[in-house]
Amino acid sequence: MIAILGRGAWGQALGATLSQAGREVRFWTRGDDPSWLAGARTVIAAVPAQATREVLAHLHDHLDPSAWLVLTAKGLEKRTMALQTGIAQAAAPRLKPAVLTGPSFAADLSRGLPTAVTLATREPGAEALQETLATPSLRPYLSHDPVGAQLGGALKNVVAIACGAAIGAGYGESARAALMTRGFAEMTRLGTALGAEPETLAGLSGLGDLALTCASSQSRNYALGLAIGAGRTPGEASGDGRTYEGLATASEAVSLARAKGVEAPVAEVTAALVAGNLTPAAAFGALFNRPLRRET
Repeated sequence: MIAILGRGAWGQALGATLSQAGREVRFWTRGDDPSWLAGARTVIAAVPAQATREVLAHLHDHLDPSAWLVLTAKGLEKRTMALQTGIAQAAAPRLKPAVLTGPSFAADLSRGLPTAVTLATREPGAEALQETLATPSLRPYLSHDPVGAQLGGALKNVVAIACGAAIGAGYGESARAALMTRGFAEMTRLGTALGAEPETLAGLSGLGDLALTCASSQSRNYALGLAIGAGRTPGEASGDGRTYEGLATASEAVSLARAKGVEAPVAEVTAALVAGNLTPAAAFGALFNRPLRRET
């Protein structure tokens, strides 16, 4: 049995896809009796990044210690800068962690549209998990680099906000292309400083997800940037009750980059933008008036 923690758009899309492929799927949401979770051999955490620690700590004693824990949230934890696997190691250390991430919209997956993702883990036996999660429309590629996979998924949300703001403010497609490219350079610099493999960041979980979320209004973070660029305050733009993972991740990415001595100007101006400390004009002025340099 596969247990899915959370019933948001992504959790429901995964559940529907797996059920249609013949898997037994059950959902757990807050307030449900967790005793049945002991029978799940695969547990998919489909809750927001900022809720993962609380949910796992609450459910840890009810989970089979030999079960796979598949983490799907894309973000850095507030105040700790922790990746999802770091949270899992602290809150649910008995389980085998894996990361499912990559270019995917819940609406596309729900419609049965072809979706390829990264399944990253250092645990043995990952091929069996890959088979469990694969369906006619969902194709997971194995990776042994969960750090790179998670950083790509988290940091692309920050770049997506910047790209949305550029379009919303009327700066055009060329500006968006520049932000995507320089944002990817930042992702690569920070990722390699944290031990990620460049090939991972150039794959589905990094460049692939970046391409998807920086150019589609289906992306919540891109849509948030669009609204801010068009003149709405960050509070107004994000006040609809939906989860915008890039909001918290932007400031944490800046802190992480500073701790590692990595230059991250796109993340810095995006963090200031979503905090309300810079207008779109000031943010892009700061980026385009930086000292000239070679492309790296």
